[in-house]
Amino acid sequence: MELNARIPSGPIEEKWDNHRFEMKLVNPANKRKYDVIIVGSGLAGASAAATMGELGYRVKVFTYHDSPRRAHSIAAQGGINAAKNYQNDGDSVFRLFYDTVKGGDFRSREANVYRLAQISLNIIDQAVAQGVPFAREYGGQLANRSFGGAQVSRTFYARGQTGQQLLLGAYQALERQVAAGTVQVDTRSEMLDLVVIDGVARGIVTRDMLSGEIRSHVADAVVLGTGGYSNVFFLSTNAKACNVTATWRAHRRGAGFANPCYTQIHPTCIPPSGDYQSKLTLMSESLRNDGRIWVPKKEGDNRPASQIPEAERDYYLERLYPSFGNLTPRDIASRRAKEMVDAGHGVGERNNGVFLDFSHAIERLGADAISERYGNLFAMYEKITGEDPYKRPMRIYPAPHYTMGGLWVDYDLMSNVPGLFVIGEANFSDHGANRLGASALMQGLADGYFVVPMTIGNYLARVKPGGVDTSHAAFADVEREAKGRMDRLLSAQGSRTVDSFHIELGRLMWNACGMARSEEGLKDALKRIPELREQFWRDVRVPGSGATLNQSLEKAGRVADFMEFAEVMCWDALTRDESAGAHYRVEHTTDEGEAKRDDENFAHAAVWEFKGVGEDPVRHTEPLDFENVQLSQRSYK
Repeated sequence: MELNARIPSGPIEEKWDNHRFEMKLVNPANKRKYDVIIVGSGLAGASAAATMGELGYRVKVFTYHDSPRRAHSIAAQGGINAAKNYQNDGDSVFRLFYDTVKGGDFRSREANVYRLAQISLNIIDQAVAQGVPFAREYGGQLANRSFGGAQVSRTFYARGQTGQQLLLGAYQALERQVAAGTVQVDTRSEMLDLVVIDGVARGIVTRDMLSGEIRSHVADAVVLGTGGYSNVFFLSTNAKACNVTATWRAHRRGAGFANPCYTQIHPTCIPPSGDYQSKLTLMSESLRNDGRIWVPKKEGDNRPASQIPEAERDYYLERLYPSFGNLTPRDIASRRAKEMVDAGHGVGERNNGVFLDFSHAIERLGADAISERYGNLFAMYEKITGEDPYKRPMRIYPAPHYTMGGLWVDYDLMSNVPGLFVIGEANFSDHGANRLGASALMQGLADGYFVVPMTIGNYLARVKPGGVDTSHAAFADVEREAKGRMDRLLSAQGSRTVDSFHIELGRLMWNACGMARSEEGLKDALKRIPELREQFWRDVRVPGSGATLNQSLEKAGRVADFMEFAEVMCWDALTRDESAGAHYRVEHTTDEGEAKRDDENFAHAAVWEFKGVGEDPVRHTEPLDFENVQLSQRSYK
């Protein structure tokens, strides 16, 4: 497997500008000759489709939603980073770059991160021009707040609905192109596989989720903007339909999968409340601006929060990290919360949470000011828990939320399969071993609005449009394989539901490859996953047929891919014999309980090559060079 990142030469602040100048361009009159397929309609997919449609390409968007605006990006609440320095508090493009590389525990590619910080400035201007209703200060300037891992205020927000408002901005731009005839949107249509001809991505095979019809679609380039895979844990903050199928199917066709063990556990989620829960709810990280996190000092103290005096409370993040306090990065805040709960200081009926307390902020600023900042989040919390966060502290606990791993891409966001581009959360490129808050929206829109529309032209300028159509034998082969998988699922007629297998896999993965990992646990998981996968294919029960709407069949196909993907995730966690960011191996900790990296042996991206189901995958590496940020032990004290 060739892994050439194709990073431009020259000073880091000039790489992107120089690269854009040196790219080959497609004549405006020729752009309409090229077909581009985009899978996914979230922030990355919708913004890429809108921009490429505006440029003149013929774009087809495929989404399993009934509308592009149903994408999971809508759930991102807290904000989006940009190095505008409106607060005059010392922010800059370089500081955003530095914070992101450090926050990712020095496991991201410098050139990509610097470009992300540069483009952050353009994203805000673009969103404002679209009418995204960012919060504003009294004088009319856009307001900012802080997020974890930064000591400056650079997060732009639209109350607690930032993702929703940005998605509506991208959606309206997309709909404008639909009306103009440059973009065709195919809803309720799920990608089942990638078609590769002579080593080049040339199309996809989809299933119409209403009629069950399997169709082939040809293009000159394919773009995946299909999000992350946190639902491998079953319980996560992701929408239930989020899955790994698109990226996993591309991986099976030759695309390298990079750093799959890097999964982010978000510290501010509502704790599980029952054994039959199917989803967890994220409360925004922005709440840590004004909320203080604490637990009772006394082990097993079940008194209501109001009856625990100040002297008997442990504001453990403020105690351990006086410089950053409650705004420590997500990986650190999550681990510390787990330690407190494991040590018997958990709160709530199930003793599975820590307090996020706004009483001091309400006393200082007033309830109206807090309501103005977080009112919709408070209402959501009260609706779910029945507890009023204005009167008693919220209860929070970490939950799977985001995945930093994804398909390997070069500087142009193209995978090692020519013609296959990967954007947003679906690729691995920008966040290293831990993503800082408010950086997911930034990457999705940077990739979609500003990067891939340029770099895909650099690729297309070198290929002739067309040349094959869906009558090519490769499409028939892939269709036949996809139909065969569904027939096998439908004919198993076993005794267990799809969900029962997904729950068992999720618990196995959470225990072995969740917030803490060990060699022993990962080796055990690598024995049990193949056994569970074999049992799944033998004993799963999928009612109905494939010729109509069948949500059990949809879920079964996705869980089947999670069953294969989970194995490479554990391989990645086992072979990365260090702790880095969210990848916390219990064998590798500092004396102060922090993640201990091994830069000598693991300053690289690990990229996996598929060799067959049940076969050991092959590990490749892309060395990471740090020329602008000095490698050091992370400290937020």
